[in-house]
Amino acid sequence: MKPSELYASYVLGNYGAAPATLVRGEGLYVWDDEGRRYLDFGSGIAVTALGHSHPKWVAAVSEQAGKLAHCSNLFANETQGLLAQKLVERAGTGRAFFCNSGTEANEALLKLARLHGQALSGKEGLRYKVICAENAFHGRTFGGLSATPQAKVQKGFAPLLDGFKFGELNNLSSFEKLIDDQTAAIFIETIQGEGGIFPAEKAFLQGLRKLCDQHNILLMLDEVQCGVGRSGTFFAFEQAGVKPDAIGMAKGLGGGFPIGALWISDKYTGLFTPGSHGTTFGGNPLACAAALAVLDVIEADGLLERVQNNAPDWHARLKKLPEAWPELVETVRGAGYMVGIQMKVPHAPVVTALREAGLLTVAAGAQTIRLLPPLIATAEDLERATDLLEEVLNVYTP
Repeated sequence: MKPSELYASYVLGNYGAAPATLVRGEGLYVWDDEGRRYLDFGSGIAVTALGHSHPKWVAAVSEQAGKLAHCSNLFANETQGLLAQKLVERAGTGRAFFCNSGTEANEALLKLARLHGQALSGKEGLRYKVICAENAFHGRTFGGLSATPQAKVQKGFAPLLDGFKFGELNNLSSFEKLIDDQTAAIFIETIQGEGGIFPAEKAFLQGLRKLCDQHNILLMLDEVQCGVGRSGTFFAFEQAGVKPDAIGMAKGLGGGFPIGALWISDKYTGLFTPGSHGTTFGGNPLACAAALAVLDVIEADGLLERVQNNAPDWHARLKKLPEAWPELVETVRGAGYMVGIQMKVPHAPVVTALREAGLLTVAAGAQTIRLLPPLIATAEDLERATDLLEEVLNVYTP
């Protein structure tokens, strides 16, 4: 049986029909089971920050796999401590918790909000509300679903958790109006990813910080997709000069190995006490070794500077697309190596056409095509991807 036939016959159909079976990756390229090569500007949905099979990442994972892959959190392990130290050095004074995915990181953030509300009110359940943003995506657990006001994601899973309210991204007054004496936290993506690449504006983030300070509520930021260098700074919120109370991370952190992380500022680390939260696999030595390799390469190879240097010219070229193809392209937005091209035509067929031309991209909400190149992408790689994009638009017929 071919790999594609095995997939179709035995894997649950929640993802729909797979358009190709990928079998190998190297650098910015992947190959399918028929030998066709693709330029990967999806990065496994912003995961493969170092591209595929980066030699330093492969060596670190291989070495750790031969030493100690798992020991559970009943024991300490060296790689987890080292990774926590590096993240705290990036985020600020506080502590880290490790899990297996972005959804799990966000679930821990929501539990943190409940614990904070309980500490403020003195009683469980009196202060529990979380204000999120319209168009958000925070995952597919029941907490994540409840914080994600998208019918296509929530459909079939009612009733969801109570206590979630939604303001308009970049409209500070819409958030302020939702705060009441039951509010425990504000929780948003610094750059909305699944919703269509909508960045939170600097003034908006600064305003949220002031609101949270004024009302003694938490500012929690979901950097699952936009974090770990994708915006050009390690955390996207750094560009606004704000300090959140907690941060959720995942995707690019492991470079392809599943890992999620939560950073909590010192002021609130005491809210989680022994037994209040946990995970079997989270923070295992193998996952942490993979993440340490990612952070080491980002620093050693100057990948943040690469994104900062290359993104402006790339964005400038992409922002000419609406003028060149006004019947197809609505607008272009994003930050660093995280770009959304909003189409005037259905975007799924365009994603298909790009794949057939040899460029992998990712569909998103608001009729948007996401370009999420690995952080190792050079200016030439960005040019090549844009050439392919323009070639498809030149011949594309809705």
